Amino acid sequence: FFSDGVNDRKKDSRTITMASTSIPGYATTYSIASPGSGPAVTAKNTVTVHAKGVVEQTGKKFWSTKDAGQQPFTYQAGVGQVITGWDQGVLGMQLGEVRNIRIPAHEGYGAGGFPAWGIPAGATLMFEIEVLKIQ
Repeated sequence: FFSDGVNDRKKDSRTITMASTSIPGYATTYSIASPGSGPAVTAKNTVTVHAKGVVEQTGKKFWSTKDAGQQPFTYQAGVGQVITGWDQGVLGMQLGEVRNIRIPAHEGYGAGGFPAWGIPAGATLMFEIEVLKIQ
């Protein structure tokens, strides 16, 4: 995912560096891995996504909607149903867009972490989010 605010992707032994975008008023940043089209997510939309979450410090995946037995995740955007960094990082995404979102601890699970999911205290989270449906 990210390295010091930039997303490095390997392709044929070359590194493609994509600058991350800041979200005004937040420490969460994102880069667009694959653009979408059509309507964009706004507050109060019901959004269905595929998501993969990794702890930046350890590289450990703690959740993926594409894993066996999992399914896409649906929530109401911009109203606090999910962690702050996710909520803000998904706003503005278009249908079909894939975005890599880097969420510092204070906009994620904070000083307590989320031990049940293997997220340690103070962890920075990396999410790959794909918007499947916007209502």
